[in-house]
Amino acid sequence: MDFGKMVGDSFAYAKDAVIGKWMQWLLLVIATIILCIPLLGYTLKVFRGEKPAPEVTDWGTLFIDGIKYAIVALIWAIPMLIIFFITIGAGFFALASDPASAMGAIGGMLFGFIVFVIVAILTGLFATIGIIRFARTGSMGEAFNFGAILETIGKIGWGSYIIALIVLIIVQIIFSIIIGILSMIPFLGIIIEIILIAPLSIFEARYLCQVYDAAGAA
Repeated sequence: MDFGKMVGDSFAYAKDAVIGKWMQWLLLVIATIILCIPLLGYTLKVFRGEKPAPEVTDWGTLFIDGIKYAIVALIWAIPMLIIFFITIGAGFFALASDPASAMGAIGGMLFGFIVFVIVAILTGLFATIGIIRFARTGSMGEAFNFGAILETIGKIGWGSYIIALIVLIIVQIIFSIIIGILSMIPFLGIIIEIILIAPLSIFEARYLCQVYDAAGAA
């Protein structure tokens, strides 16, 4: 995979979705303000490989798809939530109830945090492909088709897939720093942050779409 080309394509895709299309950008901002649910629905359209960037239309479908997306993401997050509440949550409870056992509680929480991070990484690897499968097939069940997910990752190549995600994380960090700096501007900061959420989401979705398509999957 040509990661530089993928980043450039995704940036151009996101730019074309909003620059010069101020009404569409306004609609995407509204989609963001409404708990991001319609924005999630719009993201699924990007995952389906629509090019150029789709118009913001049919709000009913955007809401329904966004809710389905949120449900799928929540189900994938269940293992992490369980680990968090069992280990880290239990550690805080033990620390609060018996301060004398602070070292043991902190050790338990540290171990729980390490397990949490490992599970989060593994879940993210599978969930990313699963969500795109859901977008492509329209079936929520396909978001958890582990056999098909493994097959897709295998076609992409585990090394290429992991590197592609690392590249995306680096770009996300850069964007986050920029947005963080802009958000410190009095009064305008929060507005700028909200305005930029949609283009960043479109960028990420387009990038992941290209990663998925590297497998030659439908």
